[in-house]
Amino acid sequence: MVIFDCNGVLVDSEPLATAVVSQEFMRAGFALTPDLVARYFAGRRQSDMFAEVEIAAGRKLPAGFAETVTAATLQKFRTELRATTHVAHALSWLRGPKCVASSSPIERIRASLETTDLLRFFEPNLFSANDVSNGKPAPDLFLHVAGRMRVNAGDCLVVEDSPAGVTAAVMAGMTVIGFVGGSHAGARLGQQLSEAGARAVISDMRALKSTVVDLRGW
Repeated sequence: MVIFDCNGVLVDSEPLATAVVSQEFMRAGFALTPDLVARYFAGRRQSDMFAEVEIAAGRKLPAGFAETVTAATLQKFRTELRATTHVAHALSWLRGPKCVASSSPIERIRASLETTDLLRFFEPNLFSANDVSNGKPAPDLFLHVAGRMRVNAGDCLVVEDSPAGVTAAVMAGMTVIGFVGGSHAGARLGQQLSEAGARAVISDMRALKSTVVDLRGW
């Protein structure tokens, strides 16, 4: 089975999402730029991000902040979100079961895939870190997915674009392919993914099939 992260892997969403959450932080009086959001919270659950920001600032976010961020993000995604280049081609040729395991809320996962016409490759196999006790970099989400899909963790390949996601998958006993083809990917991201435990790193989804074959051995 191949497990895909959503944001920054299937859809080129990271710059849009970080811009929205930064804007809402600023409106609430928390000085967090998009660069800071990306640097410290890439691949993480929103709830974990919000909790850590509150601890660091020593004060609470406004009531309903999470709902405001989700609504603003979905609105932006519906008009501006695009699928990762060549990902539909890669998914069409990739054999075997596939699913999505993301730190985003399930409504954002579904909206992202519907907007980009990728939902057809995965439904109903969509999983959110909000359904487990601990988000990435803990392995909970990936172990949850393996259990629900009735697949041994060691038989799973994971495609991830964040060190937190790679760490989570490795801790779950899965083999990881790092992806650095999103518009948010910096020059050091490939090295960071390798250091976190990615067995291979690709920058183009057209290389996914051959990489999966190489890692599976068939």
